Amino acid sequence: MKTPFRLANGLANHLCRVAIGMACAATSAFAAYPDKPITLVVPFAPGGSSDIIGRTLGQPLSEKLGQSIVIENVAGAGGVLGTQRTVRAAPDGYTILLGSGSEILINKLINPKISYDASRDLAPVVFVGTGPMVLLGKPALPANDVSELLQLARSKPGTLSYGSAGNGTPMHVAGELLKMRANISMTHVPYRGAAPALVDLLGGQTDLVVSTLSAAQTYIKGGRVKALAITGAQQSDLAPGIPAMGMQPGLSGFDLGVWFGLFVPAKTPTDVIQKVQKAAQEVLADPEVRKRLADQGISASGESADSLRQFMAAETEKYRAVVKAAQITAE
Repeated sequence: MKTPFRLANGLANHLCRVAIGMACAATSAFAAYPDKPITLVVPFAPGGSSDIIGRTLGQPLSEKLGQSIVIENVAGAGGVLGTQRTVRAAPDGYTILLGSGSEILINKLINPKISYDASRDLAPVVFVGTGPMVLLGKPALPANDVSELLQLARSKPGTLSYGSAGNGTPMHVAGELLKMRANISMTHVPYRGAAPALVDLLGGQTDLVVSTLSAAQTYIKGGRVKALAITGAQQSDLAPGIPAMGMQPGLSGFDLGVWFGLFVPAKTPTDVIQKVQKAAQEVLADPEVRKRLADQGISASGESADSLRQFMAAETEKYRAVVKAAQITAE
């Protein structure tokens, strides 16, 4: 007859074997990742910078991981809807977000009611890259460089207008930072994306626009707008011949750009994140991919999740300072 002790001991051994079996099964499942198609969420409409970058990465990343990658454009609310889509997805590595400053960091600063907190709800995978924005003037603007622009703005306080891709975008934040650093007054005109802002700049409806390089390149090369400065601390090979804002008198250190990274839901297993990170780093090291990103005004990075996390912490403080001082709120 079995004693209670032997029964208890037997049950414990059985439970231990079950637990080990489950752990082994889970490890085996993660080791098999990926064994089905992966969704790459782009939180903006087709045709924009985010979409082009997502599609630039999608095919070679698919080849590295050995599974097809489906680009899913989830546009709306300045990138919030696509980010929410990712946050709510199963944390299994089959939903990846191409994120940028607006939806990952700035939107939460200007609208605390947003349901997600990127630092809590998303796990960085890899730093895709970064690049400067560019300050453009309309063709008839009576200023040909930043110095002349600041003189003009000070001589006519509040009369100049600048457009951006939308309220709370990095372009908006850059425009407000310029106002603060230069102590000038300009009126912000938010648009639903860079394209309509540039159309109104060409037509003279706005005096200035802060834009991504990719959206503005055609107009700059065609001489249809005045490229006054990029928004970096130093000149960039991505925009040869365009002065850097941070090198202008009184604006030393001005440095605010656009950036992109890959993210997954926060509880995604570490080994899955590492697999995606390794594949993405190999993709971002490819000269052809780097060239295609450079054509979009982005210098490829490929740095680790930890590097991206540290970069985001520094960018958050930059954004927070401008948002608070300029009293930027969600509209």
